[in-house]
Amino acid sequence: MRILAVGAGAAGGYFGARLARAGQDVTFLVRPRRAEALRARGLRVSGPGEEIVLAPQLVTAGALEETYDLVLLSVKSTSLEAAVRDLAPAVGPGTAILPLLNGMAHLDLLADRFGDGAVLGGVAKVVTTLNEHGDILRMAPPTVVLTGERDGRPSARVDAVRAVLAGAGIDTPDVPDIIGAMWHKWVFITTLVAVTSLARGAVGEINALPGGTEFGLAVLAEAAAVSAASGYPVPESELASTARMLAAPDSPLTPSMYRDLLAGHPTEVEHVLGDLTDRARKFDVPTPLLDLATLQLRVQQRRVVAGE
Repeated sequence: MRILAVGAGAAGGYFGARLARAGQDVTFLVRPRRAEALRARGLRVSGPGEEIVLAPQLVTAGALEETYDLVLLSVKSTSLEAAVRDLAPAVGPGTAILPLLNGMAHLDLLADRFGDGAVLGGVAKVVTTLNEHGDILRMAPPTVVLTGERDGRPSARVDAVRAVLAGAGIDTPDVPDIIGAMWHKWVFITTLVAVTSLARGAVGEINALPGGTEFGLAVLAEAAAVSAASGYPVPESELASTARMLAAPDSPLTPSMYRDLLAGHPTEVEHVLGDLTDRARKFDVPTPLLDLATLQLRVQQRRVVAGE
């Protein structure tokens, strides 16, 4: 399977590196500056029980001349439209696009550009970041990619993609409803982003203070209510798991979006929080805490865009 990994950041670079190490034909579509760094240093991954150093196959926008079997799309939503323009030459009649973004709005954008049939549903569960050298650090398990046809039907191409992922040591359990799985991940990440952004701390720091745990659970209830109103109620087992995560004492957990906020970088506020709160309005679901988090992140986003 010929694979184009769009981006070589913390998530896409990690999954692409695992696939390349397993012998798959992987090319990374990157910006010129990232290409220069990767050519000089290699693509490096470190984490519990693994060290990967690769001389990756690279291509930059404008140099794509062939189509691929699979496009692994793992970019921030703020870069999505540019990435879609850049990857377009790689998409042929038989290409499957596997997006690993949080939220849901990207599905419509991709389907409008490449057709419904080209786009799979996808969820990534991985805790990675880039260090000061641009190397990828995996900080904790899991290493999971969920995928499936968006209409829920079985398909040979999904089986083939999952086999390739599994061959690279990436967990890829069967998911009967990938859209539901995407909604449930959206609830998780929105809750974590809102809680840490509003309280300005890691999960354990928030829980160490009076009312911290109750605050996290109240945000989770809002996000879960939007998912349920949209037709995708979060299973009780998943809600319980997320609640335990939110209540964990001494947990250093923070989402990448919170780290972007602290660093003064652009965030995915519209794709992750803005879209969810817009859907809440359509269903008359009250989300005061999520609305406050969205407002706060929008203020920060305006400052970043204005260069303040």
